[in-house]
Amino acid sequence: MTAAPVMPVPTRPGRTSHVPLAAAGRLLRLELRRNVMLWMLPIVVALFWLITYRPAMAYPPMWNVRAMTMQTTAVAVFVPIVVGASGWLGSREARHGMTDLLSGASRPRWARQLATWAATTCWALVAYLGCVAVLYVVTARQGAWGGPLWWPVAVGAASLPAFSALGFAAGALRPSRFTAPLVAVAAFLALQLAAQLIQGDHSPWQVSPLVAGPWEIGPDQGVATFYRYLPDLPIVQLILLAGLTAALLGVLGLPAGSGGRWLRRSAAALTAAGVLAATTATALAGTGRLDPGGMIAIPALHNPANDRPVPYTPTCSDTLIPVCLHPAYSVYLPTVTAVLEPVLGELAGLPGAPVRIDQSPALYRQGPGNGVAISRSGPAMTGTPPTLHILLPITLAGSVTADGLATELRTNTARDVLNNVIAGERRETTDAQQAVAEALLRTGTLTPGTPTAIAARRFAALPPATRHAWLTRHVAALRAGQITLAELP
Repeated sequence: MTAAPVMPVPTRPGRTSHVPLAAAGRLLRLELRRNVMLWMLPIVVALFWLITYRPAMAYPPMWNVRAMTMQTTAVAVFVPIVVGASGWLGSREARHGMTDLLSGASRPRWARQLATWAATTCWALVAYLGCVAVLYVVTARQGAWGGPLWWPVAVGAASLPAFSALGFAAGALRPSRFTAPLVAVAAFLALQLAAQLIQGDHSPWQVSPLVAGPWEIGPDQGVATFYRYLPDLPIVQLILLAGLTAALLGVLGLPAGSGGRWLRRSAAALTAAGVLAATTATALAGTGRLDPGGMIAIPALHNPANDRPVPYTPTCSDTLIPVCLHPAYSVYLPTVTAVLEPVLGELAGLPGAPVRIDQSPALYRQGPGNGVAISRSGPAMTGTPPTLHILLPITLAGSVTADGLATELRTNTARDVLNNVIAGERRETTDAQQAVAEALLRTGTLTPGTPTAIAARRFAALPPATRHAWLTRHVAALRAGQITLAELP
């Protein structure tokens, strides 16, 4: 008998290339289901509503103010919670005494750690993007002019992976039940301290993700309104955060038990690249300067095309002398019109009086230390017939109220409008000019009983038509300083 030949059994080629990805996906889904960050979501949403959403809604519906406020406060809200949750999960294996037990697992320790970190980051990003979406949708429905600003959103989102990696690395390298709270508090204090160390516009500390613009002036309404929101500083911040994320995750793969030699070399290369990126970003931030439009410009990244003014159609009142504001400031037009209308009625038709009042963009100049000077850009009067340019008394968004704005308009803006007609560009007004200004404004700033106050009261007692007729005939001489108190009717 001859034995039958044994035929080889055909086998299918195994799909080994898909096994690591499938296993990583299953591990990530497992970590997502049991991640402690999931239970922290109600807390972080409540803090966002209290610290970010409510103050932002107190500001006018302006994309620049709300977006910059959102970045600054949202990062401060999310960082301690994300760092604490990541630190707790990073020390999980050591706290449960499972390090030796899991050393024989099929997946390298670094891969398991990356899956846990990724799950924590995913839940933090879901909460952050959901909160920001609510804030932006409400702002859009309130009729904010222009479009939403996405750079502050990107910086806030990039902060979460970086600080999650910080907490996880601290928990993994120094496992303890005290690591999570300590590193959370330390991260929060480090952010606040870095912001306080900013001195002037050439400070490398402005690379902090808490900084959405010039730290000295805060969320100013004039920033990114007349001119574009500069992406220079956000780009540098994104480079820093990406570098920190890479460096911290790479540090997790350096210990001997993290994986094989090739994996550890990859982790070392990732760490070096991250440190290089973070160092470069910090150096670039130190070259930033305050742009005349109120943003931080970094020469190596600055695009001159962003220096051009943003075109817009102004919103104007129907007063005798129209008052025209930038459409982003249209919410203030009724207040501005109500305060200036009496003065505009007195000035309408006078020789040299403006036929239109336009809002002027603010010009920002860096002063000594953290001081910033804000002034009107360009001359007060331009064109024939003349147009008067005014700077609204709105600087910091948090200091604006309806009553405060009306008072500031009545005491300063209305006086500036009047003085430009009866005194021109003079820095010092004559007694007659002061008397006429007080008679029309009635602010009560003159000392009672003085000759100027008596002349002002006498001029104010005239019928409006008589005052207007006298000003029409004598405003040129009054502007030239040729009218005395005795010559006032």
